[in-house]
Amino acid sequence: MREDKGSEHFPVSEKRGNALEVVTFGCRLNIVESEALRLQAEAAGLKHAAIVNSCAVTAEATRQARQAIRRLKREQPDRPVIVTGCAAQIEPARFAAMPEADRVLGNDEKLRPESWEALARSNSLGGEQALPADKLAVGDIMAHATMRAAPTGRFAGHTRGFVQVQNGCDHRCTFCVIPFGRGHSRSLPAGDVLAQCRRLVEAGAREIVLTGVDLTSYGRDLLGKPTLGTLATDILREIPELRRLRLSSIDAVEVDDALRDLIATEARLMPHLHLSLQHGDDLILKRMKRRHSRSDAIRFCDEMRRLRPNIVFGADLIAGFPTEDEAMFARSLSLIEECGLSFVHVFPYSARPETPAARMPQLPGEIVTERASRLRAAAATAQQRHLAARMGRALSVLTERGKTGRAEDFTLVRFASEIEAGRIVSVTGHASDGRALLAA
Repeated sequence: MREDKGSEHFPVSEKRGNALEVVTFGCRLNIVESEALRLQAEAAGLKHAAIVNSCAVTAEATRQARQAIRRLKREQPDRPVIVTGCAAQIEPARFAAMPEADRVLGNDEKLRPESWEALARSNSLGGEQALPADKLAVGDIMAHATMRAAPTGRFAGHTRGFVQVQNGCDHRCTFCVIPFGRGHSRSLPAGDVLAQCRRLVEAGAREIVLTGVDLTSYGRDLLGKPTLGTLATDILREIPELRRLRLSSIDAVEVDDALRDLIATEARLMPHLHLSLQHGDDLILKRMKRRHSRSDAIRFCDEMRRLRPNIVFGADLIAGFPTEDEAMFARSLSLIEECGLSFVHVFPYSARPETPAARMPQLPGEIVTERASRLRAAAATAQQRHLAARMGRALSVLTERGKTGRAEDFTLVRFASEIEAGRIVSVTGHASDGRALLAA
């Protein structure tokens, strides 16, 4: 599973009138790339089409992408459906075999302007040429040694901007197929990152989120081997008008010294870290081929809390991994308390073909479901405790559309009435609905 999940599997759909619809599954990284490919498709003149940017992190995510493809074609049979993303990269033939899919693009191909220019010229998209007889345009993602940038140029709502600084993964967790959808770890040079950040700030962004597949591996492939900490330091130094910098999901054991120092001293680096933990039992972590132990996770949270007392942690946890017994699960469940987690994404284990974990002894589906339910209940309790601790306290909130906003520690705040998006306001929560603070 990629480090930067940070979202559930439900799709995000954005329509531009009746012309172009982009349906995005999965993580923040996919959201960033969807914006980039949408801009490229519009620049190429692509009209009357649907684009599905798929996710492969679980079997359910892939199933939902296929379901969306069928729905989109059923709703408008004459509208081409273009499929891309991690699921399409990993299983291209399966998606090409779907009669509802008109074109399948790989993860590298989707970020090439010429891909969208060719589609815009095709007969089905309003041009003079027919779509190619071969529906597939999916190359070898492992052949790429440098990162293709996914510039957004602008962002919706003028509140938060996302900058993809890293792609791919060199680790091989036994449950994960994402490296085969994203390729080897590759980083965007700091100069390119700074240029994107400046454009976003000039467009009105108050907050920028750095994102990647394995974010804390940033820089290992670049000259001089910069780190995520040095990159974040450069951004905050070179762009003093940036109000807030946030990190997406990180691997705690890969946090570098410069990032530790920044967490301790820089108020503009937001006090919220989302950790790729996955489990709380050492033997399961070993079978997952993770790079940390249970004690590493607890020690990291304790250390960061000492450096930054107001810091808040989120995490990913998998329920029902093969061979997990009740005692192992109990250790994972108790990690929510021992690490002091406030936001937890729970994933029922989903066997992915061709992964080592899929060949391990599997648990019955009803046990996986039941344990995921217990993890979610514990996560809900932890979130409610987090919200209760913030009631009556002044919070600095970046307002968003839909009468919502996010505090510096990522607490969701709901306003009683519409408020202009893109403002940083001080609010005091007077109640909670279990998921958000309610502000007057």
